[in-house]
Amino acid sequence: MNKLKIKSGDTVVVITGEDKGKKGKILNVNPTDRRVIVQNANMITRHTKPRKQGEQGGRIEKEAPLNASNVMLVCPKCSKPTRVGYTFENDKKFRTCKKCGKHID
Repeated sequence: MNKLKIKSGDTVVVITGEDKGKKGKILNVNPTDRRVIVQNANMITRHTKPRKQGEQGGRIEKEAPLNASNVMLVCPKCSKPTRVGYTFENDKKFRTCKKCGKHID
C-alpha cells in the first residue's frame, strides 16, 4: 500500500495545472491510486438524469480527483506550503513542517 503524507481534512495548495495557487481542504484521499479530492479545485461538470422521483437532474459541478503530487500541504502554524517530514517522540510518530519544524498533527 502506498503511504501518503497528507490526510483528509488537511489544507493544501494546488502547485500545478489549471487551478495552480488555489487553496482548499482535502475531502477524500485514495492512497492506492495516489489521488486526492480538493474542495473547489479541479471542478468538472456532470450531466445527470434524475434517478428517483423528486430528484433533480441537470448539470452538476463537482470536484474531480487530482494526483497527490500536484498538491502541497499548508502548515497550520506558519501557513506556508511545505513538505512533510516525520519525527519520533516517546515512541510516537508525528508529521512535521520542513520550514518551521513544528508538529502538524
